[in-house]
Amino acid sequence: MAFIRKIVVVSLMLMIAAMAPSPSWAIPAAGQDLFNNHCSGCHVNGGNIIRRGRTLKMAALKRNGIDNPEAIARIAREGIGQMSGYAEALGEGGDQIVAEWIWEQAQNAWTQG
Repeated sequence: MAFIRKIVVVSLMLMIAAMAPSPSWAIPAAGQDLFNNHCSGCHVNGGNIIRRGRTLKMAALKRNGIDNPEAIARIAREGIGQMSGYAEALGEGGDQIVAEWIWEQAQNAWTQG
């Protein structure tokens, strides 16, 4: 009987956890997913296969005056130069999520992914 009670309790806990809102630690995964789906075709590992000087590496970002996640989000949303904006593809708030992830990767020299 105690074993069945434990199974019921664990099952209820799993159901409650599945219905809870996404925790803040899920944002990096969402940022990485957005990047992989919409950005990595040109920006593999933070590089740029189209324009060498327009990478997502920290030195290039700073050199080009892109020195915070908000600037990255604006570019992701509106586009810049040859790059089109991705507001529609990224969805509501997706520009901010992917920008935070890109900024974190740039700070870590793109060694995490």
